[in-house]
Amino acid sequence: MKIEFVASSGAAEILALLVHEGRALAGTGPALDQAASGALVKAMKNSRFNGAASSSLNVAAPAGIDANAVLLVGAGAADKLDDLAVETAAAAAYQATKLSGAEVLTIDVSHLSPELAARAGFAVRLAAYRFAKYLTKQKADKIPSVTTVRVVTSDVKAAEAAFQPLSAVADAVLFARDLVSEPANILYPAEFVRRVKELEALGAKVEILGEAEMQKLGMGSLLGVGQGSVRESQLAVIQWNGGKEGEAPIAFVGKGVCFDTGGISLKPADGMEEMKWDMGGAAAVAGLMHALVGRKAKVNVVGVLGLVENMPDGNAQRPGDVVTSMSGQTIEVLNTDAEGRLVLADALWYTQDRFKPKFMIDLATLTGAIIISLGLEYAGVFTNSDELAANIADAGPKVGEKSWRMPIPAEYDRHIDSPIADVKNMGNGRAGGSITAALFLQRFTNGVPWAHIDIASTAWVKDSKNPTVPDGAVGYGVRLLDRMVADHYEG
Repeated sequence: MKIEFVASSGAAEILALLVHEGRALAGTGPALDQAASGALVKAMKNSRFNGAASSSLNVAAPAGIDANAVLLVGAGAADKLDDLAVETAAAAAYQATKLSGAEVLTIDVSHLSPELAARAGFAVRLAAYRFAKYLTKQKADKIPSVTTVRVVTSDVKAAEAAFQPLSAVADAVLFARDLVSEPANILYPAEFVRRVKELEALGAKVEILGEAEMQKLGMGSLLGVGQGSVRESQLAVIQWNGGKEGEAPIAFVGKGVCFDTGGISLKPADGMEEMKWDMGGAAAVAGLMHALVGRKAKVNVVGVLGLVENMPDGNAQRPGDVVTSMSGQTIEVLNTDAEGRLVLADALWYTQDRFKPKFMIDLATLTGAIIISLGLEYAGVFTNSDELAANIADAGPKVGEKSWRMPIPAEYDRHIDSPIADVKNMGNGRAGGSITAALFLQRFTNGVPWAHIDIASTAWVKDSKNPTVPDGAVGYGVRLLDRMVADHYEG
């Protein structure tokens, strides 16, 4: 998708104009005169369109507007026109016109600040995402025709300057979405790390640990998960030092189960194909690092990705096995489908042991229980730090990625005590499954400030109602944590 910032709409194929609730045209930019405005208001009155967010109305271009057609786009309440409202309106304009046959969509936001104009361009980049690389026979009318979006702004240079860091974040979100969307026969641990190595071109430092290196470190917990796969497990370490020299980094850790059959504790066949996105946490961390490096964030940060396949081979881990983690703690594996926490146990310990970070945040498609608790709109946040909880909660509404803080009560910790090992990888039954999973992870944080974000509910979306997020991979966590870092941790 090509985004251009222009000073006037010129002769437009489709001209999109923002409308607030109550059918109030948002501004009277250069494209509008009194007669044209009146004609558009009349068209709205003859429809059910009222300016609600994400709604739109196609009308014939009235005299005075040099366009083939006009798209009126709902921007919601005028007194709530913030970044997200502009993003939603611009994305909705793209979604309403992408199959129209027009090649160029012009969005007039010349009445808004250049920064908000940049947001419009950013939103279109997110909205235009398609994972279509394996579609070899597509009907022409199903392929988006809009390839260029022109954003009319009062200050082209200022809008372009504001767009640069946003474009870096868009690149990162799309990078994460691609990782999650790939089928598991294409994206296995070695291919995942090959793609992560591409971040070196942006300025990141990337290290890859194979099974031999992890064995020397004592990562029996992570390696046990992947021992049934012919694909070698990997640990990817991404570093970006954009902050003060010698200052302790902040750290993000991602669960990267590139495919999860459940192992010997085999999952049901129905829906198992969706387990290609059980590496959504690692994709989010990789995307976050892409964003921070891409926009040259002024912070020292490390991302660690534990990458495995969980397969039911004859060499696979068995229920009842006991493994020894890098921390020295022994783990009784009651269910091989509770594997993500085993990967994260070693990845978290490695991160705090090597980097001594200010804090760690892990992201993981960890439990189905979080979906039962919170539905499909909110990720669950578990943390031992009120500061981290507050900063995550502050960032979410600004980027439209919702989360909810969940409890990790000490009295539940006994549910993961094992009679034959230091800890077991399952609680007692189904009750509080997302909580006992978080308590398991906490045992491998060594007291470092830490938050766990369970994104099983938000990594993938069906029937999306958000125009910036097409159905499929969301890239959840990239924008959330990029904004948190920008607001609270950059120098």
